[in-house]
Amino acid sequence: MNLMRLGAIDRHFFLTRGVARAMGISLTEAMAAGRLTVEEYGRMITRCRESSCAGNCEAWLACQKARATEAPPDCVNAETLNRLR
Repeated sequence: MNLMRLGAIDRHFFLTRGVARAMGISLTEAMAAGRLTVEEYGRMITRCRESSCAGNCEAWLACQKARATEAPPDCVNAETLNRLR
């Protein structure tokens, strides 16, 4: 992993949490319930930082009017988020 190529941590932290929230998922509650480990959560943020789909996720979030039934199709964390939902 080349740290120089990672996106801004705050942007991707909020994108990951924002997509989860749009799906009705509290990542904090998922960790407290043992459904998501701290390590998995960290990997989610890192995967988001490594990806090039942040603009797509921002656009997807801007269009959400109701609770989403699944993660954006090109989200690098879609599998994990859909499992948690």
